[in-house]
Amino acid sequence: MLSCALAWVGLLSVLGGCAISEETIQKSQGYYQEGVASLNGDRQKAFVSFQKSVQLNPNNKESRYALGHIYAIQGKLPQAEEEFRAATRIDESFSDAHNYLGQVLAAQNQWADAIKSYRLALANPLYATPDKARVNLGMALVHQGDFQGAMEMFEDALTVNPPNVNPVMTHLELGRVYYKLGYTVRAREVLTKVTTLDKGGEFAAAATELLTRLK
Repeated sequence: MLSCALAWVGLLSVLGGCAISEETIQKSQGYYQEGVASLNGDRQKAFVSFQKSVQLNPNNKESRYALGHIYAIQGKLPQAEEEFRAATRIDESFSDAHNYLGQVLAAQNQWADAIKSYRLALANPLYATPDKARVNLGMALVHQGDFQGAMEMFEDALTVNPPNVNPVMTHLELGRVYYKLGYTVRAREVLTKVTTLDKGGEFAAAATELLTRLK
């Protein structure tokens, strides 16, 4: 079993003697479910369960993603990156993994690769939460100085209904980009909306500060 687990994931289904049985796949999924159940209460226990799941079936993309999530929380970014890349190799349309990989890459200042990962997430027309990747991509484009591209991403993110990202935050980032682009009227309109939606909050405070620069 160990020799199979250590084989390259792309060859597991075709190499003689390393094909994974249905029983093993089910056991792997059982460990995954066990890990999910433990994640909020006992992260270490969840981590061990996800590891066991991957050892049984290296092609379990959900367990790869879950391991990446735990590594990211622990600040172990190279290990998180490795797991998310493994998950996307298993399933190229795994948008959540592409998006999370982008965040991990951005945290390591690998902005060009992060942007590529966000775009891969958005390439899947069935992606259930595209506003997450759009906002992340918008932030990455801002960092790279592409304010026009960032504006388009934030505007597109706000069309997703129901939203998966706090729309107040998205409006604030859009207002900042409008300000950078010199779109004063648009910036004032969006930032004023933020102060209305987030009365007394940190987003409203940031919007109010920026509004003072527009007067």
